[in-house]
Amino acid sequence: MDIPFVHWKNKNYQMKKFTSLSDVENLQQIIKKALQIKENPLSEPEKGKGKTIGLVFLNSSLRTRLSSQIAAQNLGLNVLTLNAAQEAWNLEFADGAVMNGDTVEHIKDAIEVLNQYCDIIAVRCFAGMKSKEDDVNESILSQFEQHAKVPVISLESATRHPLQSLADCITITENWHFDKLSVNRKPKVVLTWAPHIKPIAHAVGNSFAEWMQEMDVDFVIANPEGYDLDKNFTKNVKIIHDQEEALKDADFIYVKNWSSFDDYAKMPKVKDNWMLTNEKLKNTNQAKVMHCLPVRRNVELSDEVMDGENSIIYQQAKNRIFSAQAVFSEILDELNS
Repeated sequence: MDIPFVHWKNKNYQMKKFTSLSDVENLQQIIKKALQIKENPLSEPEKGKGKTIGLVFLNSSLRTRLSSQIAAQNLGLNVLTLNAAQEAWNLEFADGAVMNGDTVEHIKDAIEVLNQYCDIIAVRCFAGMKSKEDDVNESILSQFEQHAKVPVISLESATRHPLQSLADCITITENWHFDKLSVNRKPKVVLTWAPHIKPIAHAVGNSFAEWMQEMDVDFVIANPEGYDLDKNFTKNVKIIHDQEEALKDADFIYVKNWSSFDDYAKMPKVKDNWMLTNEKLKNTNQAKVMHCLPVRRNVELSDEVMDGENSIIYQQAKNRIFSAQAVFSEILDELNS
């Protein structure tokens, strides 16, 4: 694939942080940049020389951790990885807290120390799934944004997973070839809910819905009654409560579970079987199947789909490196300017 060097349309644009789609000036440009990086991941090996990125994980991670480390190293950044939930002092997040319990360090103090050590802070913090208000208002990520004196990157938060969504956009672009004149229609992309054994947060679903509305695609969401996502993210997207109807003529199917938003973090009973199988793919346009991983095999989707020729899930996972590297590169442009 011959990908020309990418220039931003607005020469004055500088990415100062990355926590949502709103931090991206031009989605198509950053997708092209990521694809350019994929062709030569070591094209900017000195760009981060002398600078440090702190990767702060308050929750478990495999792809986000490793892809971020690889991306940072490809740019010559020094990488500090902190598994804060296991390796740091118990953190206090409440303002005005009297810390006479089991919390030892306030998040404000921890962030101020990170300011001294790091040129970029990247943080992963899941939804607590207890207080809808706290999660919707990003009670943890917002404190990093408030107290950090260096650029903040979200490695997933209570409501969004922007690096995953950028990787998803890259993957769809690779598999559709929007620039080919022979393609005379938009691809149909379906985000379909899947079963799970426990309540799962909304970040991936919210984020994917938000980013797909900026892509040149025909986008629909399929989920059972009682599982509609937050309308602040889905906006005017068509939501269908019949999976078979939604999957008809699909070109891409994104499989993901989430719990109820209206009845927050609950799991209303679902009568029909929403696990994706090869039988359900028969009604599609040989749809490519996506999932952010980790996946509960034979719960969310079947082995035959996961391991079948329609799956582009591992390609999607690899693209996590290049979504992160494109963002880190843009942040470094701001720091180096």
